[in-house]
Amino acid sequence: MADNLPSEFDVIVIGTGLPESIIAAACSRSGQRVLHVDSRSYYGGNWASFSFSGLLSWLKEHQENSDIVNECPAWQEKIHENEEAIALSRTDKTIQHVEVFCYACQDLHEDVEEAGALQKNHASVTSVNCTEAADSACLPVEDESLRTTSCEIPAEQTPSSDPERALEVNDVQVTGEKENCCDDNTCVPSTAAKETSENVPVAEDTAEQPKKNRITYSQIIKEGRRFNIDLVSKVPCSRADVFNSKQLTMVEKRMLMKFLTFCMEYEEHPDEYKAYEEITFSEYLKTQKLTPSLQYFVLHSMAMTSETGSSTIDGLKATKNFLHSLGRYGNTPFLFPLYGQGELPQCFCRMCAVFGGIYCLRHSVQCLVVDKESGKCKAIIDQYGQRIISKHFLVEDSYLSENTCAHVQYRQISRAILITDRSVLKTDSDQQISILTVPAEEPGTFAVRVIELCSSTMTCMKGSYLVHLTCTSSKTAREDLEPVVQKLFTPYTETEIENEEIEKPRLLWGLYFNMRDSSDVNRNTYNDLPSNVYVCSGPDCALGNDNAVKQAEALFQQICPNEDFCPPPPNPEDIILDGDSLQPEASESSALPEASSETPKESSNLRNPEEPSK
Repeated sequence: MADNLPSEFDVIVIGTGLPESIIAAACSRSGQRVLHVDSRSYYGGNWASFSFSGLLSWLKEHQENSDIVNECPAWQEKIHENEEAIALSRTDKTIQHVEVFCYACQDLHEDVEEAGALQKNHASVTSVNCTEAADSACLPVEDESLRTTSCEIPAEQTPSSDPERALEVNDVQVTGEKENCCDDNTCVPSTAAKETSENVPVAEDTAEQPKKNRITYSQIIKEGRRFNIDLVSKVPCSRADVFNSKQLTMVEKRMLMKFLTFCMEYEEHPDEYKAYEEITFSEYLKTQKLTPSLQYFVLHSMAMTSETGSSTIDGLKATKNFLHSLGRYGNTPFLFPLYGQGELPQCFCRMCAVFGGIYCLRHSVQCLVVDKESGKCKAIIDQYGQRIISKHFLVEDSYLSENTCAHVQYRQISRAILITDRSVLKTDSDQQISILTVPAEEPGTFAVRVIELCSSTMTCMKGSYLVHLTCTSSKTAREDLEPVVQKLFTPYTETEIENEEIEKPRLLWGLYFNMRDSSDVNRNTYNDLPSNVYVCSGPDCALGNDNAVKQAEALFQQICPNEDFCPPPPNPEDIILDGDSLQPEASESSALPEASSETPKESSNLRNPEEPSK
C-alpha cells in the first residue's frame, strides 16, 4: 500500500513527465531500486493526453488548485536537528491564461455523447474561465492532447525516445517525434499516446481505421511580403516530389537538390560554412545563390528554424535531420503516436515497472530532507509522514517551490487546442495528418506550428479534426494564436448549417493556455539544491522530443555512469529465472511416476495425444 512503502530505494523520481519516465525506466533496467511517485491522478504531467471529458475535469481541477493556500504542514516535526528541509510546491503553476470557447451547441449533436462526459450547457457561443470550463463542453471528442508539448510534438510533442521527426508543425507534445529516437532502442510500444493511464482515450469506431496514417507536410505560400494562408500546399519531401513539384522551376529544383546534397554531408566540407558560423541560418541561405522561394522553403519547411534565433550550424543540423528521417517509415520524415503524446511517458513507466519499479499516483511529497553535514539529500517525507531514504532524487521542475525557483527566469509557450469540422488542406482523403508552419509577420512575434489530426489517429471522433497550435510566447496564448486561428478557421456561429459550402473549416471548440518552458534553465539558478537532486524540465517548444531524451540520458549517466542507457530488453527465451537450473532434474524425477500412472484419462485431458510432447 502507498502508506506502507519500503523505507529505502536507490532512486526516487517525483513526477511522471517524459524525461522522468525515461530515467526511471533506464535506472530500473540497470538494476536500481526505483520509486516513482506523482501527486496527480494520471501519468504524464504536462505531457499527458486527455479524453474530452477528462480535459474538462483537468480545467476544473486547475482552477481549484489555484485557489489552494498552503497550510503549515505537520512534516516539519519529523525533521531532525542535524537536518533541514526543502519544501516542495503543492500547486502546479506551469499553466496560465486559460481561456475556453465553445461555438457549437450540443443540440446539433444530440445523438452523440461521450461516455463519462460532464454536464453540458446549450450556449451557442461562450467565453469562459477555468471555473466555467467544466460546463461549457458542447461537442464530445474522443481525445484531446494536452501536452503539449509542449504540445508539440510535442503535439507539443512526444517520445519514443526520439522517434522519427514529430509532426512537423505540431508543437504539442502530442504529436510524432523525430526519427532519431528509434536509433536509441528506447522506444517501447509503437502506439504511444499522450495521456494518462486512467485517461487513455479510446476511439469508438476503430474497425474502419487504417493501420497507417498519411502525414501530409504542408506549407503556406509566401506572396510578396505577406503570407497567403489560403494557399496551403503540400511540401515536396523526396527527390521525386521535388522534381514533380509545380511550385518550383526546373532551375530551382536543381539548385535545391544541390544544396540538400551538401546539407546531408556538410560536416565533411567545413570550409564551405566555417566563415558563416557567426551569422543566422537565414542570412547564410542568402549567400548560397538560392532564390527567395528556395530560401523560404528550406528555412520554414525543412529546417523549421527561426529567422533570427538559429545559427548556421543549427540550420544545417536541422536540415540534415529532416533529410535523414525521410524514407524510413514512408514518404515523410514524421511519425505520429496513436492516441497522442501521453502514451509515450507511460511506455517508459511500464518498462520501469516490468523491471521492478514501484509506482504511486495521487501520492504527494511534502519535502526533501537534507543532511546539514554532507549537504546531500538523504530522504523524502510523503503525505503519510513516511520517511523514505534514497541515494538519488529526480524532481520535475513544477514541484519545486517559489523559494527554490526565485532566481529562475522561465520562457513561456503559447498553445491552442481546437476542434474543427474539416481539414485545412483541401484533399480527397479525410484520413491524414497535416502539418504546417505559419511564419511570423511582425517583429517580436514567432512562427506558429499547426498540427491537424484526423480520426484515424484515435484523437478525435470521425468527421471532426483536432488541431494543435504552438509558438513561443510573446503575449498571452490567445493574443499570440488567435490571429492565425482567424485566418485558418471560421467560428461555427458565423455560418448556418443550410449555407452553401464554406471555404474555411468551421471552429467548434477552442482552448488557449500558456505553458511554462523550463527546458533551457541552468541548474545553478535554482537555490540551494543538493548535488544528488536532479531537475527535469517540462515540454519545450521544439518540434520533437530531442531535448527530453538528451536530458534523460545525461542525468542517467550521472546516476549510473558505467551503465548502458536503456539497452534493448532481453529476448524472453533467453531469460533464466532463479532455480531454473534445478528444474530439469525435478521434472525428470516427477515424470517417472506419471509414466507408470494408471490414470491415462487424466493425462489425456492435459494434452491431445496427436500433439507432440513438449
